[in-house]
Amino acid sequence: MKIQERTGAGAGRSAAPAQPSVGDRLPTPPRERKPALAALAVLLILVGALGVTMLVLQVGDRVEVVKVTDEIQAGESVGDNVTSVMVAADDNINYIKWSQLGTLKTLKAKSTIYKDTVVMGQMFAKKASLPAGKAAVGLALKEGQYPSDIKAGDVVSAYRVSTSGSPSNSTGSSGASSSGGALVDNARVNTVEDDSDATVSTGNLSLTVLVDEADAAALASAAAANEVAIVHVPGN
Repeated sequence: MKIQERTGAGAGRSAAPAQPSVGDRLPTPPRERKPALAALAVLLILVGALGVTMLVLQVGDRVEVVKVTDEIQAGESVGDNVTSVMVAADDNINYIKWSQLGTLKTLKAKSTIYKDTVVMGQMFAKKASLPAGKAAVGLALKEGQYPSDIKAGDVVSAYRVSTSGSPSNSTGSSGASSSGGALVDNARVNTVEDDSDATVSTGNLSLTVLVDEADAAALASAAAANEVAIVHVPGN
């Protein structure tokens, strides 16, 4: 009897369904890759970046123009005293583009153009012209009749002097101006040219100064007699 009971119990256990082991699980199918969708996503990103770039360029459109790096006097031409800068494009402003620099060098400044000025077309002309109410007077000066550091753009006063180079006095003993004061109180040096050659330094200097028309005759008369000396004045 006992043997039969144990046999029956074992038979019952064997009839139960066996649980699958971990190693017997079915493999998970691999995820399907979609290269076309990935390429489309990259393309959309590139198109978006390009659109943003074009929008920025259109909003901030810039052009390369000419800017003065050193003062240009009336009647002078552009040389090495300019550089290029980028500015916002504006059809209402007559900028001189950097690509037009060759043509610009053939023109003359109508008036003084100061350092750091962006050049406009109306600042130059084919022929030099003087500011309204001004006259240009040429001076041939000897050493001692001008400051050693004189340069274009300086503001000077012109005095009548004797042949010895000393300032004239009001008594007229050395041929002075009638007032004993300056012939011109406020003149601007337009051009400076050294008359010395490569072998002999004479110390002579040729200047062109811009003065009021009312002062031009007296200054030209003194210059013809070689009786002019110039000095720096405040304002340089």
